[in-house]
Amino acid sequence: MTNRLTPLLTACAASALLAACAVGPRAPDASLPPLASGAFVSSPLGSANGATSTAEARSDWWRLYADPTLDGLIEQAFAQNNELEAAVASLRAVRASLSEARSGLFPTTNTSASATRSRSSAATVQGLPAGQDAPEVDVYDVGLDASYEIDLFGRVASTIRAANADVDAQAAALDVIRVSVAAETARAYADACSANAQIAVAERTIGLQQNTADLTQRLLEGGAGTGLDTSRAQSLLASTRAQLPSLRAARDGALYRLATLTGVTPAEASQAARSCMRPPQLSQPIPVGDGAALLARRPDVRQAERALAGAAARVNVATASLYPTISLGGSIGSTALEAGDLSDDTSYRFSFGPLISWSFPNILAARARIEAADARTDAALATFDQTVLLALQETETALTNYANELDRRAALTQARDQAANASRLARLRFDAGADSLFTVLDAQRTEAAADAALAQSDALVTTYQIALFKALAGGWDQG
Repeated sequence: MTNRLTPLLTACAASALLAACAVGPRAPDASLPPLASGAFVSSPLGSANGATSTAEARSDWWRLYADPTLDGLIEQAFAQNNELEAAVASLRAVRASLSEARSGLFPTTNTSASATRSRSSAATVQGLPAGQDAPEVDVYDVGLDASYEIDLFGRVASTIRAANADVDAQAAALDVIRVSVAAETARAYADACSANAQIAVAERTIGLQQNTADLTQRLLEGGAGTGLDTSRAQSLLASTRAQLPSLRAARDGALYRLATLTGVTPAEASQAARSCMRPPQLSQPIPVGDGAALLARRPDVRQAERALAGAAARVNVATASLYPTISLGGSIGSTALEAGDLSDDTSYRFSFGPLISWSFPNILAARARIEAADARTDAALATFDQTVLLALQETETALTNYANELDRRAALTQARDQAANASRLARLRFDAGADSLFTVLDAQRTEAAADAALAQSDALVTTYQIALFKALAGGWDQG
């Protein structure tokens, strides 16, 4: 996979790097690489058992579960999650910085108005009699100053491109958080439901084992049983009971995570999630789309790509510092010794002309800034390459985990059914006197283990489903 992607990713960023070396108004183009469509769907994983389909991936993937409680929780998380709120505020701040950068396209203006009274030193006034003070003079002035930078070498345009890329990258970062919030909310809800399901399995097993333990005790008291059988039955019962505290703790922990994700305190955790007895179930294959659509949809890939574009634009900004800055400036106003004379034609004043500034003696500092910007672009390119590879890795891993867990659950279902049948037959044989109580206890132990393993697999199936939906970047466009 890496060998196939490397030339594509390198070619993708080549235009950005070349554009960064030239000063001009054209923005660097760091677009997504043309990866082969269906890079991961072509894999046979999940296809044999109908786990996935090539239909376009859905953004509102949680609605596939047809669970109104889950829909409400994710809607609440989008509205009240504090991490999302912080990300939205950060996006507003970056957009404000873009507005500041765009102001470089317009002249800067400054208005002024002043009224001063002054008196010069008598020693500096010629013809003034000795011992007499210089007269006091009132001066009134109003004016408007304006200056405009001629973006001959693209510094302003490159600054705006960089700021635009920052806004896009921050917007993508917000989308990354939305994807995570949707997935983690669903995962916390599913974990609470799965823990309750496992608690129910354990309690059902405890009931069966309690009946067997009571039977061994009655047989022992009637002289037909042994202490060994009674101890074995009590030990098996105690072992199953020992599972309950950890399962309850797991459920409570999931509820507390859910409360944090939905912006409430643990005491206000969803009661619907607390009473849920089964994790959400899908009734159709997961639509996964194709590889090209995945990369276009993943906000972390977009964030890395826009960070690369911003870094390339900043190379242009640094390069422009090698050249002079040319501004046109002007001012107009009125200055008079009396406030009423400010409107007289003779009081008007104006000035206009170009201003050229060039930090030529400090050229080494400018080249050092260019070198630093180049290095940051190289780092952004490497980050982009890595982000693309991680996106494919996460999706492939989620697919294989989900497909293989489905196979494992099918095998565990068969094992549980056979263990339940064996336990039933062992009890019948014991009641008929054809087998020992030890066989019954062993069969019950096997059935309990199979039930617990199947409940855990049900939880993992839902967990892997949500991980796959997260890898497919569902949920980011719901804000």
